[in-house]
Amino acid sequence: MNLSRLEIKKNITKTEDRNLSFRVFDLKLEQIEEYLKPHKKDHFCIFIIEEGTIQLHIEEKKTLLKAGKIAVIFPDQVHFLSDSSTDLSGKVILFEEVLFCSDILKNELSAYNVNLSKILNCVLLSQQEFQKSRSIASEIEAVYKNPSLIKKEQGRFYIKIFLLGLIESVHGLQPLLHPETDADKLLFIQFKKLLNEHYKSERTVAYYAGKLAVSTKKLNAVTKKHCNETAIHAIHNRILTEIKRQLLFSEHSHKEIAFDLGFSSPSALNKFVRSKLKETPTELQHELAQIYTV
Repeated sequence: MNLSRLEIKKNITKTEDRNLSFRVFDLKLEQIEEYLKPHKKDHFCIFIIEEGTIQLHIEEKKTLLKAGKIAVIFPDQVHFLSDSSTDLSGKVILFEEVLFCSDILKNELSAYNVNLSKILNCVLLSQQEFQKSRSIASEIEAVYKNPSLIKKEQGRFYIKIFLLGLIESVHGLQPLLHPETDADKLLFIQFKKLLNEHYKSERTVAYYAGKLAVSTKKLNAVTKKHCNETAIHAIHNRILTEIKRQLLFSEHSHKEIAFDLGFSSPSALNKFVRSKLKETPTELQHELAQIYTV
């Protein structure tokens, strides 16, 4: 399967879009045709469901989005939409990764749960919370339709407010973390960041512990506390996720996948997959293809 990666800079519907870091449009079938096949995006995508229903497929999971739900898709998450109802309506907001990561994620949101991508993939809000979010989305749309230098900055702040409100609604009254009392969680966040950067070449707990200046015992304790798995399991699960993506969405051979992910040979890849999933890469590929048959 040839998996496309949609770029926000190529999503141009008006002249001003070339100088905007975000887009807003109606959630209608004619507007989301590109989203009906498995793909990735190089940007964030927010679906706001006002009426009707639609199925959202993310990686191997399927979620029914209905009125009152909001879904945030993170860059490079494999996903697509299907089975929309005839009365589907809502809004779609797209924005560049740098707007989220450089400003929010590295500062305010680093104190929240590190698994934001999973938490925000589908959020069901109360009617009051949803209307509040919808109101902010309307402000973002107003800026998008009539941008100016100052309004563009306002739009970026509105997106930040929207996301912070969404996360606060998920976490309730959970307070922000403080380094002196929540160092373990900050350590876990740093570990996950390092893992995403180096999982193809570095697979030992000792490597990550060394980079984080902690013992392997400490790193294992932190990962078990925050994701209920040991550090080595976290490393292996990250590799498995990428194996699944490449088996399903790339045209690479098993040999190419093996070498890309740092295995010494295709047989080493085969052994790894079988040890974790009790099946061969070929069997896994067929199984995943069934999930993503559209």
